[in-house]
Amino acid sequence: MALGQSLRLVLAPPHPAARPFLIGGGAAVLLGLLLLGDWLAWIGLLFTGFCLYFFRDPERVPPGRPGLVLAPADGHIVSVAPAVPPAELGLGEAPRPRVAIFLSVLDVHVNRMPVEGTVTRIAYHHGKFLSANLDKASEENERNALAIRLPDGRDLAVVQIAGLVARRILCDAKVGDSVQAGDRFGIIRFGSRTDVYLPEGVVPLVSEGQTMIGGETVIAELGRA
Repeated sequence: MALGQSLRLVLAPPHPAARPFLIGGGAAVLLGLLLLGDWLAWIGLLFTGFCLYFFRDPERVPPGRPGLVLAPADGHIVSVAPAVPPAELGLGEAPRPRVAIFLSVLDVHVNRMPVEGTVTRIAYHHGKFLSANLDKASEENERNALAIRLPDGRDLAVVQIAGLVARRILCDAKVGDSVQAGDRFGIIRFGSRTDVYLPEGVVPLVSEGQTMIGGETVIAELGRA
């Protein structure tokens, strides 16, 4: 990656979810400088810098070809295997290909729609906060699941999963929304996982260990079975 691209990634504007954290960090800096001492100002400055980095929201350019499934998040793949979608989505009990992406605290945490379609269901499930790189995190952790109806009538699921440190899942999508592949739809803080359940018969084009770029990396082709 060129130096200019690296700087644009690091210095990207923050997601709106950063606002209360940035206000808190700025307040700590002011209190430290005016009342409580430099130590608090330094802590506030470091915290503000971390939040600007963590909540960065760079622009992404999805591939122009239709019929692709894109990575819904940055991170690396921890699992590519058949699995049953979350029961709360009502997509049946048949296993379908699942691609699980783990996001460390250093990754961009903005989630993006993997496909074009219509959001048909959103379901929040309260659960545990196990380390998100564990396979059982998909079933046991706090999560927010979305079902998306593709233009050809098939269904795909994308699931935001909280992790060991993450304690908050934000989702801006609503049932009935028409979405495009690459659209932003939420964010998870701090450190998490995002799973994609492909339509039955669709073959993943990625492997465990690969690094993903949300909204750009192709993980499957819908016409490829």
